[in-house]
Amino acid sequence: MTFKDLYDTQPEVTAQAPGRVNLIGEHTDYNDGFVLPAALPLRTRVELARRPGRAVRVWSAAFADQPPLIFTLEITSAAQDWADYVRGMVWALGGGALERGFDIRIESTVPLGSGLSSSAALLIAVGRALRTAFDLTLDDLQLAQLARKAETDFVGAPVGIMDQMACSLADTSAALFIDTRTLVHEKVPLPNGAELLVIDSGVRHSHASGEYRIRRDECHRAAALLGVAALRDVAERDLNLIDALPEPLNRRARHVITENARVLAAVEALKAGDLKEVGRLFLASHASMRDDFEVSIPAVDSLVESARAMKSVYGARLTGGGFGGAIVALTERGRAREAGKLIVAEHNRRHRDLAAVVVT
Repeated sequence: MTFKDLYDTQPEVTAQAPGRVNLIGEHTDYNDGFVLPAALPLRTRVELARRPGRAVRVWSAAFADQPPLIFTLEITSAAQDWADYVRGMVWALGGGALERGFDIRIESTVPLGSGLSSSAALLIAVGRALRTAFDLTLDDLQLAQLARKAETDFVGAPVGIMDQMACSLADTSAALFIDTRTLVHEKVPLPNGAELLVIDSGVRHSHASGEYRIRRDECHRAAALLGVAALRDVAERDLNLIDALPEPLNRRARHVITENARVLAAVEALKAGDLKEVGRLFLASHASMRDDFEVSIPAVDSLVESARAMKSVYGARLTGGGFGGAIVALTERGRAREAGKLIVAEHNRRHRDLAAVVVT
């Protein structure tokens, strides 16, 4: 349905935000560490028009059979439905920032639950639309911080800042290196000789689920036992101290600490155009997520193994929080589409959950 069909008026503002793929640096952001995401050509698009009164009406093409959901600007708690991401941005902005209600229509090509930040893309797209419609003085970093507040404190998903910063600040021409403690960030161009391939495993995941929370809590417990503010403060030379931690905290900490080192190494390898080294780091990252952090699943492992067996693929890894979602692979330029078809065909012969190429 068009905006006119839904609300009998035309939109005043159109805004959009990309999904993101994390090249390397998983579960490091909530440990004050380093991450290296990039924006995807997949996008969430929002149309908005202001309306009299304090009511807000929201509709999404992902739930096209449902009528618009209605709430007011005076929001105090989540309703446990998809529109909580819109409510969350209104709540994070504070009711006083918006002098009147609005109507909103949402559509997206970012697949839900794929580990490609569909929720952050929605938050940023909504935030951009509200910023324009109500002439709010917010830069892109402040918008990312508000989006994270909405997702963590209102929706209840204990995520780090990476997704929101990537969806707000990144583009498709470069990776975005982020120090999540200081929020200092730098664009790192992708070498001309390579391209990215993203494959969705078909297994959905949720950041609000219990396992993600457990991993975060385990990291914080490990940091407390090591006497540091965050695992970011422990270096690889201190792995002997980590090994002395009780199971599974030792393995959780080892993943975060070695993953931080891999992010820094990947940034240098990309700058040097060393694609083989980037691929090696991808594979090492996946092994760490599978064995030490235990967030991978057999379907995702199968995709990574199929990818690494191809000569045109430098390396592959689970991307996103885990327990399903997608993989990212680094391939020779011009070979991603062909590689994706072969990897998906091989995978789908052997698994019930059907994988699909998302980006080449």
